[in-house]
Amino acid sequence: MIKIYHNPRCRKSREGLTVLENSGKEFEIVKYLDKVPSEEALAEIINLLGISPMQLVRKTEKIWKENYKGTHMSDAHIITAMIENPKLIERPIVINKEKAVIGRPSEKINTII
Repeated sequence: MIKIYHNPRCRKSREGLTVLENSGKEFEIVKYLDKVPSEEALAEIINLLGISPMQLVRKTEKIWKENYKGTHMSDAHIITAMIENPKLIERPIVINKEKAVIGRPSEKINTII
């Protein structure tokens, strides 16, 4: 089943949700700020995306700028930072079986559904 990691307060995330709603396909919504993925689950998402953990970080977030910007961090430490501060996770993330995309722009979602 298709899964979207969604933040209802984010315009881009809402746009991604609309793409899925318009697709007519079944999907599951994961409000990742309420149900934070485990470190293992986030590592698997990053693997499916085919990116480094740093590429999933929202570097414009205040939390990042004040606590992490300019520091050298291992991939594991970056993943831990995202788990401890889920606002740092880029959104929306859409997963369909063994494929995943960050839905920015939302049209990218169409490539995997």
